[in-house]
Amino acid sequence: MTPTPFEALPLAAPILRVLRELNYDTPSPVQAQAIPLLLAGRDLLGCAQTGTGKTASFALPILHAIHERPKQIKPRGCRTLVLTPTRELAGQVGKSFSTYGAHIRFKQTLIYGGVGQNPQVSAMRGGVDVLVATPGRLLDLIDQRAVDLSGVEFFVLDEVDRMLDMGFARDVKRIVSLLPATRQSLFFSATLAPSIVELAQTILKNPARVTIDPGTTTAERIEHQVCFLDRENKRHLLEQLLRGQAAATSGKLTIVFSRTKHGANKLAKSLCEAGFPAEAIHGNKSQAQREKALEKFKKGLTPVLVATDVAARGVDVKDVGLVVNFDLPNEPEAYVHRIGRTGRAGAEGRAVSFCAEDEREFLREIEKVIKMPVPRWDDHAWHDEGLADRHLRLRSGGGMIQGGGNRGGRQGGGSRQGGGSRQGGGGNRGGGERDYSNASGRNNRRGPASR
Repeated sequence: MTPTPFEALPLAAPILRVLRELNYDTPSPVQAQAIPLLLAGRDLLGCAQTGTGKTASFALPILHAIHERPKQIKPRGCRTLVLTPTRELAGQVGKSFSTYGAHIRFKQTLIYGGVGQNPQVSAMRGGVDVLVATPGRLLDLIDQRAVDLSGVEFFVLDEVDRMLDMGFARDVKRIVSLLPATRQSLFFSATLAPSIVELAQTILKNPARVTIDPGTTTAERIEHQVCFLDRENKRHLLEQLLRGQAAATSGKLTIVFSRTKHGANKLAKSLCEAGFPAEAIHGNKSQAQREKALEKFKKGLTPVLVATDVAARGVDVKDVGLVVNFDLPNEPEAYVHRIGRTGRAGAEGRAVSFCAEDEREFLREIEKVIKMPVPRWDDHAWHDEGLADRHLRLRSGGGMIQGGGNRGGRQGGGSRQGGGSRQGGGGNRGGGERDYSNASGRNNRRGPASR
């Protein structure tokens, strides 16, 4: 079946004009399904990962409505509220609205913590068409009577699974209680665990449902591997990988994930001392510090970004060729979002995870969620075969499909040159279809991850 082009959708002329200018011809699967439903006024429950184009799937219909039905907004009010879990994602969503609404008259502002509130309060005085906010700062300003949600027509809850992981469930429920009963609500999540479905039922009215198979997203272009090694050898292997990145001709940027803020700071400092320019971003950094670090990273001035899970969503940098899970996430769903920071915009990417003795259970939970063993990369100087065998026994005992070691991967520490060719092995792309879908019933946690 030939995909429907954007031009065939009943979007306002100024929106179609900007899509032509951006050379956007054909909607992504989530856009093709969601946009007609939203234009028809339906509530929507969407299951789609980051990188599938879901921001445009809700931004375009909302901008269409704002253009077609202009309205006077009361002071401190907003017509649209988009709620996101992190500052980075709020900024990304706000940028998308500005891009797609380039030829439409509308007002928007962002509300999030980590920066002074006075400009945000001032921006809300005259009311806005689009408000993109994180829960904590939004509630602060509501309590100060600087924001009034009684006129919201469109409510978007984005990255709901992440919102709940970060402990925002109570805040979200309070914000929803302040919205008018008559509104159009959109609910997006990468997973649909029972707690998420239960929350959706309290927010949505007779919603249409759009589910995008994660196997058709950018994850297909990511070569992901796990290395079994002692914790004290992680730094050595990381430096080997970074040397390969420095020699690469493209995709030279690397994101390294640490489980804790302290660990991120310590690792970034040690990498700098070893000659690899690096900066850390995490929840304790101010918004200005995080934006500065991200800007230097995008420009390649600091080619290594060490991050906690605060950067797993909302950071979209096209030239990231490698993601390293220095620490495995203790929330298994975070694995897919971390490795999704590479392989953006049609490019291929590589993700390497380090697994020490005390992280085997984390890896087992990740493999349950992605429904496949993570291919092994054994061909490095610090491989621990005993640890790999113990994990295989743990996985086999849990009913996972067994899988052999992976001697493939890019030799020489990830370089794409010379000895950097991908050799055969049990974990290459030819080993069958990958299923990155999350187990719908999974909701077990091992304590909150540091942000």
